[in-house]
Amino acid sequence: MYRRAWGAFGVIGVAVLLGGPVSSAGSSTLETEWVQVPGSTYRMGDPKGEPDELPREVRVGPFALMRHEVTNRQFAAFIGASGYRTDPERNGRGWVWDRRWRQVRGASWRNPKGAGTPSAAPEHPAVQVSARDAARFCAFYGLRLPTEAEWEFAARGTDGRRYPWGNAEPRQDGLYRANFGAMACCAPDGLDGYLFTAPVGSFPQGASPFGALDMAGNVWEWTASSFPGRSAQVVLRGGGWGNNPYCLRVSYRHGNPPDIGLDMVGFRCARQAG
Repeated sequence: MYRRAWGAFGVIGVAVLLGGPVSSAGSSTLETEWVQVPGSTYRMGDPKGEPDELPREVRVGPFALMRHEVTNRQFAAFIGASGYRTDPERNGRGWVWDRRWRQVRGASWRNPKGAGTPSAAPEHPAVQVSARDAARFCAFYGLRLPTEAEWEFAARGTDGRRYPWGNAEPRQDGLYRANFGAMACCAPDGLDGYLFTAPVGSFPQGASPFGALDMAGNVWEWTASSFPGRSAQVVLRGGGWGNNPYCLRVSYRHGNPPDIGLDMVGFRCARQAG
């Protein structure tokens, strides 16, 4: 069994509340695809997972979720329309994973690995974006981050599967269903075609029951929920390019302060159904 891989994932930082919109909601148009998720009761958690994954019945109402993670192209359009500066840009540094987390000067959504490193590719997921930044992006378009209960339901549906596509691990018989790391965590692995992030939607065979893509791997995703018992941290879901299959399970969670950016963490937005 793959056990908890990143005991140090919850990087120490200053806890702050998620902010409101940068400007009036809906002032620009977000070009994206949506999947419709019906309201339902489902069993959240995993009896074979971590202690904080104890199964429980949860009810979610109907909502819509972005089919893909927010891309650098979309995030650049938001920055251009709003003039917003992200937390890593204001702080002058972001967190970069290289078998351990370290702060790197100049790391931002534009250059996720730091100043002087390659620029972010337009169709790859936006990273080095804090939970506050993600919430601001969504609010700018009249949207919001999904709760972790909504996120897990959109990833797994009602049949209790461990991954968005079913119970098989992300690699089976040469077929890759997600962008993930080495089988022995935690390091990047290019066997799936991508050493770090991949263009969003690169693994259609890993779609969730409702058609959402990259709900496992590529990048972790911020939610709107506080981590249980750690009110100063925000829940992240989904695992990323440096994680092993155990961490890609739909019920696996981590928590981080809402004011830091990391090169393996992105997001997607939700809205009311319809």
